[in-house]
Order: sequence, then structure tokens, then C-alpha cells
Amino acid sequence: MGAEVQTIRRSLTAVVRALARLGPALEADARALKGAVRPRRKLRLTPARRAQLELQGQYIGHMRMLPPKQQAAVKAMRVKKGIRPAIALAKKLGSH
Repeated sequence: MGAEVQTIRRSLTAVVRALARLGPALEADARALKGAVRPRRKLRLTPARRAQLELQGQYIGHMRMLPPKQQAAVKAMRVKKGIRPAIALAKKLGSH
């Protein structure tokens, strides 16, 4: 019985040593993987670009509510006179 306990104790000691050697290697791999993920770049919007995006959002929001024929008229207005008059036309057409 004593010999069996000694064998088990030696086996457990070997497992503990193996895990102790394996621990730092696993930590290094985890650090390498964590560093491999590139951080996302911070989006920097200038006030002018933010204003453009707000206008685009208004334009798209109004266009979605219009039937195709009216959308074509608003698109033509945008090409001819710009986005602000096109938004005004889309608002007017959408309110009917």
C-alpha cells in the first residue's frame, strides 16, 4: 500500500512541475495574442464632415419615405441645385 501511495505522490509531483513549466509559456502566448489584436482607430470628424453627414442623413431619411417617381425628382434636384434644396423638396413631397 505504501508503495502505491509513493507512486501516486511522485506522479502528482511530476504533474505539478509540468504545469509550473507550462504556466509561463501559456501566459506569454496569451500576451502575444492580446497584443496581436490591433486597436480600432478613433474616428475623428471635423465639424464640416459632421455637418455633411447630418445633411446626408436627413436626405436619406426623407428619400426613404417617397415613392420612386418622387425620389427621381428629388435626385434630379440634388444634381441640379444641391442637397439643401433637395431636402426641402423631399420634405414638401413627403408631407402630402
